[in-house]
Amino acid sequence: MEKIQTDPSLKLMDRVQQTLSYYQYSYRTEQSYCRWIKEYIHFLGLKKVPEHRFQKEIGSFLTFLSQERKLSGASQKQALNAIVFLYKRVFDVGIDVNIEPVKIRRKLTLPVVMTKKEVQMVLSRIKGRHLLMARLLYGSGLRLMECIRLRVHNLDFKQNVIYVHPVKGSKDRKVMMPRLVKQDLFNQVETIKQIHIKDLAMGYGQVDLTNTQDLQDKEMGKEFIWQYIFPSKKITTDSRTGMMRRSHVLESGLQKAVKTAVKRAGIKKPVSCNTFRHSFATHLLEDNVNIYRVKELMGHVDIRATQVYTHVMEKKDDTILSPLDML
Repeated sequence: MEKIQTDPSLKLMDRVQQTLSYYQYSYRTEQSYCRWIKEYIHFLGLKKVPEHRFQKEIGSFLTFLSQERKLSGASQKQALNAIVFLYKRVFDVGIDVNIEPVKIRRKLTLPVVMTKKEVQMVLSRIKGRHLLMARLLYGSGLRLMECIRLRVHNLDFKQNVIYVHPVKGSKDRKVMMPRLVKQDLFNQVETIKQIHIKDLAMGYGQVDLTNTQDLQDKEMGKEFIWQYIFPSKKITTDSRTGMMRRSHVLESGLQKAVKTAVKRAGIKKPVSCNTFRHSFATHLLEDNVNIYRVKELMGHVDIRATQVYTHVMEKKDDTILSPLDML
């Protein structure tokens, strides 16, 4: 892909957004990069960022994020990526930043996990499309946005698997398609097929393929396999391209449905959509599924991320007799 030449007379953030759109970064990445670049500029205390390297300043900024803001290495890495993008893509400056995020020791934070009975209680209080989505979070271990962004081609009904394109930078993975949701998923595909036919008849039907493929054929976005499994009810204008599209549903709908169900179930835990994923991993380990298999299903890069669930699982042999009782 050719480099973009932005107009130096434009405001810096306008140049940043123009460059992000040119390289087809996702909307969320666009928001994240813009936020970090603004924070970097504010940290420097300058009205205008000089278009040359800031090796020491970048290191100082990351140290500030670590020691003052207490941010994780992952957040520092994201900030660094945004700054490198600014110099490399917007300013067209060859920048060689050999800076590692400052590591800080954090206390082990155990994930919130529901028991199997609690999962049943919450699911029984969710209805319609939100129930199908919640079942996928728990039944397949999906992250919230992985579920929201599922497309038709991600579902393999013959093999009973779901192909997941992760939202957090790890590799694509394959997870099980729960038998309980197979027919509901099939019915959902048939429903959106009818919606897609109507959209095409009205001159629409194209979805966003950003970060999906480097496509020259824009008409490919109208093919049914790229349609979202959980589409929004309305066709809206894409603020970046000006095109009329039917995007996926907002995550807030499912979040509210889960929050309401948890409250009605009387569960006194800070349960969120991601709690279903944590419960998925924990319950597999409780059922003696190999931890390395669970690691693959969760899409973890490091086994230590999976081992966290061993601290919250219900162990059947937890009862240890006192030596006194053994006399």
